[in-house]
Amino acid sequence: MATVLNPKKSVAINPLKQSQPLGATLAFLGLKGMMPLLHGSQGCTAFAKVMLVRHFREAIPLSTTAMTEVTTILGGEDNVETAILTLLEKAKPEIIGLCTTGLTETRGDDMEGILKDIRERRESIKNLPLVLVSTPDFKGGLQDGFAAAVEGIVGQIPEQGERQKDRVTILVSSAFTPGDVQEIKEIVTAFGLKAIAIPDLSQSLDGHLSEGDFSAVTTGGTSVADLKSVGASAFTLAFGESMRGAAEILQQRFGTEYQVFPRLMGLKVVDDFLVKLSQLSGQPVPEKYRRQRRQLQDAMLDTHFFFGRKKVSLALEPDLLYSLSCFLQEMGAEIQAAVTTTQSPLLAKIPVESVIIGDLDDLENLAFGSDLLITNSQGSRVSQKLGIPLYRQGFPVYDRLGNGYFSSVGYRGTTEVLFRIGNILLEEEESKHHH
Repeated sequence: MATVLNPKKSVAINPLKQSQPLGATLAFLGLKGMMPLLHGSQGCTAFAKVMLVRHFREAIPLSTTAMTEVTTILGGEDNVETAILTLLEKAKPEIIGLCTTGLTETRGDDMEGILKDIRERRESIKNLPLVLVSTPDFKGGLQDGFAAAVEGIVGQIPEQGERQKDRVTILVSSAFTPGDVQEIKEIVTAFGLKAIAIPDLSQSLDGHLSEGDFSAVTTGGTSVADLKSVGASAFTLAFGESMRGAAEILQQRFGTEYQVFPRLMGLKVVDDFLVKLSQLSGQPVPEKYRRQRRQLQDAMLDTHFFFGRKKVSLALEPDLLYSLSCFLQEMGAEIQAAVTTTQSPLLAKIPVESVIIGDLDDLENLAFGSDLLITNSQGSRVSQKLGIPLYRQGFPVYDRLGNGYFSSVGYRGTTEVLFRIGNILLEEEESKHHH
């Protein structure tokens, strides 16, 4: 059992944490015809947009209610109404995701009341799917905002439908890339099941050229029609502990049973996932995945010499930190330091003495003597300063290409991670021998 430490530093040095509105925006971008709308100042939105564009290298639809000093004092009701009406006229979204920010949360705007009032007065907004989610910047992190948005989506959009035996809902946390979502969907459909992913980043941020003219909103993702039909799913598969809340909402609303898979990287966890799919579908595991399993076993044999007794220091969001830490320990590595952004029930289960909720300065202080660092691109300074190689993971990664494409789940994704990290460790071994 790891002890969770929360140092009372007066300032974050080289911050690791991203804000809740950014996490919620990322989740909303997995819905088709979506326009995320941040209720706050223009600066909040501009910062989130820059981060997302740098990470994915894609056009990111994002809008703001553009609160000023005056409207912050007098109230932002008019700004919300004007923003929604302008978006309907110019961008024509099929759905809007409205996130609060630190500014409006501190002021204490009654967002539900404001929206109810606007809907009553404006005929054009009355039937518009609009998901409201509370995401103050001053608490939680990216993973919390992402989870809050998914909970908002499943709590507000789906409708009761007749149960369909071959339909499953997939809830995917912020720890999974668009490439991961694609791999999970392919595995599920290989068993003859129909999958609705919430959110489905594999259709919107996977790095593809859009067909036809420029679109002001997301061109791919889960459609509103699919979201409404989620109540008819026979089962919910939740990936990442932070998706448990959303799975519970679906169970309360529609009686849909669920199972949470905290991670999908490693031999046994993928075995368990495929066994569950086999039970749900009544189908045997396809030969394709039996072969991928043998390939992963071979990769583990090839790489375990380079992982054994290696000291690794990580700084990631909780779901991702848990997944990578457990997998590395299974491969024989030692977790020297674990730094994260926000609270999670998983932190106590990470195979290390203590987990710190902190920043990259904490990582720098704890990682001395490690063989490998794993964190986002902001960790490159720590890597250079300590002379320790960096494996980039998490958000944002702005100095590497293909963030929307790579996958690290399932047998195939796990094999890729083994080789990618294994090659870094192999290169270090070679350079030590040369010196």
